[in-house]
Amino acid sequence: MALIEWNDAFSVGVADIDHEHKGLIELINQLYNGLEQGASAEDIADFFGEIYAHISAHFALEEKIMRERQYHEYEAHKREHERLLEEIRDMMDDYTDRVLIDEQELSQRLRDWFGEHFKTMDSRLHKALHV
Repeated sequence: MALIEWNDAFSVGVADIDHEHKGLIELINQLYNGLEQGASAEDIADFFGEIYAHISAHFALEEKIMRERQYHEYEAHKREHERLLEEIRDMMDDYTDRVLIDEQELSQRLRDWFGEHFKTMDSRLHKALHV
């Protein structure tokens, strides 16, 4: 079962970014499935590490494209990326430190973490790139 399903609302219309968004959804869904299937804490930590590495690289690509296209909200979007990276690190730490052991809560945090950025920052980026 998938926690997040890809849909066109997630698309920013830049093939490289959209490809990475799909990959991130796949990683989040793998983490979710691991939680649902009782994966070991070590496996869950590994999934988090993969998500963190993927999202860091993705944000770097997105920021490069925004700079190249002189996106007018670049600084705000970059700050949001930094906040999101901190949030994923916090989720990783909470899970590793066993502060967050409720899989449903963790799943909801992951869904919110991914979805809110798309609804706000990436939707504005999408509109700007298609002007």
